[in-house]
Formats: sequence, C-alpha cells, structure tokens
Amino acid sequence: MARPKHRTNPGATYFVTTDTWQRRTIFRNAEIAATIEEKIFHYRDAGNFLVHRHVVMPDHLHVILTPGSSTSLGKAVQLIKGGSSHQIGKRRGSRFPIWHEGFTEHQIRDRRDFEAHVNYIDHNPVKARLALTPQEYVHGSASGRFALDPWPVASGAEALGTKQPDTAGLKPRPSGSREIETALLRPLEG
Repeated sequence: MARPKHRTNPGATYFVTTDTWQRRTIFRNAEIAATIEEKIFHYRDAGNFLVHRHVVMPDHLHVILTPGSSTSLGKAVQLIKGGSSHQIGKRRGSRFPIWHEGFTEHQIRDRRDFEAHVNYIDHNPVKARLALTPQEYVHGSASGRFALDPWPVASGAEALGTKQPDTAGLKPRPSGSREIETALLRPLEG
C-alpha cells in the first residue's frame, strides 16, 4: 500500500504526531524521552525548524513546528526521528526499532487553531494521568525547561494580535516578515 503524501506549504506551521514502534511505551524511560527532546532542540538550534510546543508521551510524540525555508516538514520529522533513533542506539549499545513509520500532520490555520493545539499538547500528560498539571510533566514544553519559538504568522493565518498566550519559556523573536525569514535560518542565541 502506498504511503500517503504529506501536503505541506512553505512557511506554514504544523501540529505533528508520530508513534513508537508497535505503540510500545519506551518513552517512559526518562533517558530515552530526554534524548528525543535533545534531538528536537539540537535540530531547532541548527536552524532546521522552529519549535513552538512539544510533549514526549510514553508511546508517541506531539510537536508544533515550523520548518525552515530549506527544510520540508518530512525532513524535519526525519531529523527528529532518525537523529533520536541513532543516539538512543548509540547510548544503549544496541539497535531496536524506536519509531513507527510515518507521521500525521495538521496545518495550523489561525491563532485559535494554534492555541487549541498548544492546549491539547500541554494537557495530554494530565489527561493520561501522568501528571496533575501540565507544568509538572517533565518531558513537555509546559514544564518551562525549554526556550520555545513564538509562532510566526503562517500563510493565510490570522496575524499575531494583542493577545499573547501564556507560554512559559518563550524567547522573544522579531515579528516582521523579513525578520521571521532570518530567524528561521539562524540558530538561536544562548
């Protein structure tokens, strides 16, 4: 059976979900979950994409990201999955399947859609009874441990307005369109 083609638009932001191989709960292991996060932010810092939110659940990953101008959505997910699989195998001294093939994506349409997906990601560990509050769950961006990128205006999306969501750990970024393009290409400072 043919793999479905991902429809992606340049400059767009996506809510991405990808599962572990056979939905095994291997991300319950704190070392493995931390490796996933390490790779997400390594490739973000290298300028491959912006990261707006993430959560590593026991058997899947949710992330909201905006691919860089030279990185497709598929390549961004491949970097995260391939980089983390390689690092986990290296650290554990063995090779075993980590990820299920493929991923699902949803293009963020506007501010309301973005905030709904942020809320979904933040509350996923609470709903799964892994934490009492989103901030309590260590392997998610609601914990405040990660410098996140503000959401750039995606093509056709509602412009950033006066209402800014409560997003712990955000680093300020420029809001002009030329500055956003520059921000997509350079690694984050400090």
